Amino acid sequence: MGKGKLRKWAEMKSFQNVIEPESKEVFGRDFHLKGNWAESFFKNPNQVSLELGCGKGEYTLGLANAFPERNFLGVDIKGSRIWRGAKTAIDLGLKNAGFLRTRIELIHSFFGPGEIEEIWITFPDPQLKKKRWGKRLTSSFFLNSYKTFLKPGGTIHLKTDSKELFDYTKALLVKNNMEIIHATDDLYNENLPFKLLALKTYYEQRFLEEGKKITYICFKLPDNKEIIEPDFDEEG
Repeated sequence: MGKGKLRKWAEMKSFQNVIEPESKEVFGRDFHLKGNWAESFFKNPNQVSLELGCGKGEYTLGLANAFPERNFLGVDIKGSRIWRGAKTAIDLGLKNAGFLRTRIELIHSFFGPGEIEEIWITFPDPQLKKKRWGKRLTSSFFLNSYKTFLKPGGTIHLKTDSKELFDYTKALLVKNNMEIIHATDDLYNENLPFKLLALKTYYEQRFLEEGKKITYICFKLPDNKEIIEPDFDEEG
């Protein structure tokens, strides 16, 4: 491991806007901040939104800057990416932006019922091999997990360059009669439904430079219904 990465990880331990729990704190048990992120971590009563697989936290930071009356928490397992987002938040003085370093498979251990206002999923690994579809962040496994803490009427946003992931997610929503608020397979070839969608992550900028189309879908989860996988297959 390079000295630069070791330095960043050591520095991050001093950041007040980063939580890095050990596995024993969350595996098979609730994390101590569950149900109390706003008051105990952000030190205010405002609502909390998540960016899952946040990378360097471009959406976490952009949304926090645009909505100072709300709290935003970026979640990722990569320490160097978390460091970059957290360091930028500190440099910009964003008190309503924080970061959680953990595996998203364990996300249900961190948040209580109705604690999260909305979820952003920005350019996740599309997990193209069929045997890995269950690891997609919009699979039934994850959506059923999100239901345990997303508030009633809360929204989920998926922004991706993967047409395969977009089509799969849309098929899953249709299969489960879930409410689709907005869906497009070519985001920048239409009027944006709201201006903050113009925020671009590091990877999104690269994809656009390569001529790839960006897809976007926003939807709501059902309140009291188990979400199931769609009857869906992809070409190839």
